[in-house]
Amino acid sequence: MTDPLPAEGVRQRNLARLLRLVHVEGPLSRANLTESTGLNRSTVADLVAELVREGLVIERAPDPSRRVGRPSPVVAVDPSVLAIAVNPEVDALTIAAVGLDRGIPLRERIEVDHLLTPQETADLVAARIAAWRDDALSGARIVAVGLAVPGLVRAADGLVRDAPHLRWTDAPLRDLVASATGLPAVVGNDATLGALAEHLYGAARGIDDVVYLNGGASGIGGGLIVHGMPVSGAGGYAGEFGQNRPGIPSDADRHADGGVLEDEVSRARLLAAVGLQAADEPTLAAALAASADPGVATELARQRRILSTALANAVNVLNPSVVVLGGFLATIADHNSDGLTSAVAAQAMPANMEGLDIRVASLAEDRLLIGAAEAAFAELLRDPAA
Repeated sequence: MTDPLPAEGVRQRNLARLLRLVHVEGPLSRANLTESTGLNRSTVADLVAELVREGLVIERAPDPSRRVGRPSPVVAVDPSVLAIAVNPEVDALTIAAVGLDRGIPLRERIEVDHLLTPQETADLVAARIAAWRDDALSGARIVAVGLAVPGLVRAADGLVRDAPHLRWTDAPLRDLVASATGLPAVVGNDATLGALAEHLYGAARGIDDVVYLNGGASGIGGGLIVHGMPVSGAGGYAGEFGQNRPGIPSDADRHADGGVLEDEVSRARLLAAVGLQAADEPTLAAALAASADPGVATELARQRRILSTALANAVNVLNPSVVVLGGFLATIADHNSDGLTSAVAAQAMPANMEGLDIRVASLAEDRLLIGAAEAAFAELLRDPAA
């Protein structure tokens, strides 16, 4: 028999429940919170009052459309509570301020002409935060910095073990950013954080078994949700779909002899097809859609065939309800979604295809930033009054 939680432990848990509810679900009336938590009205009122004092939520007047029963104040997270979300890539550093309400009041893509070092990344983040604090974020409360990195990140301490495209090995990025900014920092794999964001708020919301693949400038990564829980593996390195070697039956489709998935299904190859050196996701998608060059259509079809084999392998092994594709993989899917689904079905076990839905990431360019912010908010959501 386990000992009961002390009173302060129960209160911490209940504060966390309320804050997480309004963070994930959006503004809720006190009546809704009472119903969702099973706590009585006076307890909810007391807990909300403490969250207001902590500067984490605000109360608004009751919804005027509610005409039955006693009006109930609406509780919402305070949008001035922010995390700084960062996504370093080979061609740019994207940094944003993300609110506890998931609003993104500020975002900047800093294009670079060389591979950033971990220390350069930390210094750029610190400089941008300092500038924002003197201007648009002068009245904000910044909780932490979350970084979505295209590489293997050790779960225990946020050490970037290997980000091959950035050429980072055993980089103490968390400590460098914390030292440069004076803020707590959290580091995670970009695709793992993208999967979390899409599961909580996007295309896979409410879905318990999900395979997520993210295509970025550094290649292809993945994230897994199994029985509603993120799966990261023993060290935090699960989901590296881009390093798998899909079967490519046609020699004409093979452009990288002995290469892995991300060597064949490649953002760089798509940029080259439309004659671009660099571009963000919307620009690349627009260029591909506007092109009348038959070579562009041929390259999209080639990459779609190889991607379909990789997805069929994942479907056979993991039996998800939903596959979500982000980044340039979403662009490939959007170009011919029915064709992609049919190609996956032709290679997967029929039973595993039953009820399967292949979707594009609905959070679009926000997915990695929202995922990084979610990691940054994790400690606050666990113990709001700490």
